[in-house]
Amino acid sequence: MKRATILTSALLAAAATGLALHPLAAQEAGDVEAKAEATPLTKGEARLAKLLEGRVAGEPVRCIRTIPNQRMQTIDRTAYVYGSGETIYVQRTRNPESIDDNDALVVNRFNASELCRLDITTTVDRNLGVFTGAVFFEDFVPYTRVKADAAGEG
Repeated sequence: MKRATILTSALLAAAATGLALHPLAAQEAGDVEAKAEATPLTKGEARLAKLLEGRVAGEPVRCIRTIPNQRMQTIDRTAYVYGSGETIYVQRTRNPESIDDNDALVVNRFNASELCRLDITTTVDRNLGVFTGAVFFEDFVPYTRVKADAAGEG
């Protein structure tokens, strides 16, 4: 798997710089990409993909503005999704495989009106109230709804 990642990275780097790779390396990297495309999405990834339909990713940000009772969705083993409407923010964390929708997220914020990458975040079991883990946020990725062009514009 590591070799495949290196080959894929080499292929992408060569394509970006306009360099040619050895034909065997290019073929193996292509095989890796084909296998990745053939791999079925996990249940969580499929749910996230559905949420992101019609949206385009923006530049990642360290903090997002929050309001009381702002909508947050937990997508098992995938991501936390904040907000609703035109822009939503996806937080995949450093270890998305440990995200469990049966856990409640507890955040000790440095700023009351923002949720930031460096906030201290843990999880507790919803039923028992016992500590279940620590969460390490990455940057938040905004996804904004793409507006359809007006009919008749060319």
